[in-house]
Amino acid sequence: MSAAAPGSAHAEAVLATADLTVLGRIMPASNQTYLCQLGAQEDELRAVYKPVAGEKPLWDFEDGTLADREYAAYLVSEALGWSVVPPTVVRDGPGGPGMVQLWCEPDPEVAAVDVVDHGAVTPGFLKVLDAHDHRDRPVTLVHEDTPALRRMALFDLVVNNTDRKGGHVLAMSDGHRYGVDHGVCFHVDDKLRTVLWGWSGQPLTADELAGLTGLRDALRGGLRAALEPLLLVAEIEMTRLRVDRLLTAGTFPDPGDGWPSLPWPAF
Repeated sequence: MSAAAPGSAHAEAVLATADLTVLGRIMPASNQTYLCQLGAQEDELRAVYKPVAGEKPLWDFEDGTLADREYAAYLVSEALGWSVVPPTVVRDGPGGPGMVQLWCEPDPEVAAVDVVDHGAVTPGFLKVLDAHDHRDRPVTLVHEDTPALRRMALFDLVVNNTDRKGGHVLAMSDGHRYGVDHGVCFHVDDKLRTVLWGWSGQPLTADELAGLTGLRDALRGGLRAALEPLLLVAEIEMTRLRVDRLLTAGTFPDPGDGWPSLPWPAF
């Protein structure tokens, strides 16, 4: 496929205006999710399309809001300057309005998050926890220790991501890491569930603090205006508050009490 630079204005324009041709449904997925071709040529970009009409009701998120939340997550990612989320728009499609996101093909030989034999934590990886797999064998959940994945973990803290599974981390061959599936973010209650706990208690770097400071400023200006049609005012305010808390603490938090800290299943 040809490729506009992810995060570029060109990629967003193509996502917003090109004809969508459904190539097939992506399985498994809890909501209707389709792989689409953008444009008439076979070498054009591809995209993931999630129509609002295909969203299943959730007890803790308002019906019909998941596409907007995915787009809001992209806007926050761009304001941070970290490109955690692939270019994303909300537009009409074959199944009605929905989220359309640039398809990013990960490197099949790289696993940023993995389940390994118990205790087999290799250099460059961090242990999350010990557990037992579906065959009751002792295993260890690990993830890589890289700046790109640290930024994703911080992003999840900001947007209150309640579903960061290992399969929602795309390891690109150039070392970049994309995160996908952000429809269940921005809740006003603390609902963070993630597999990226390996940095708990570690201090934030100067670059991470600078990104959060820029985001805090953006949440008082243009980013706030862009988020207002997508989220509740209270959800935007809680996002700003979470940024303030991270800047004040200056460290990655530990898992909290009262809410499961890990998604299940982890992949």
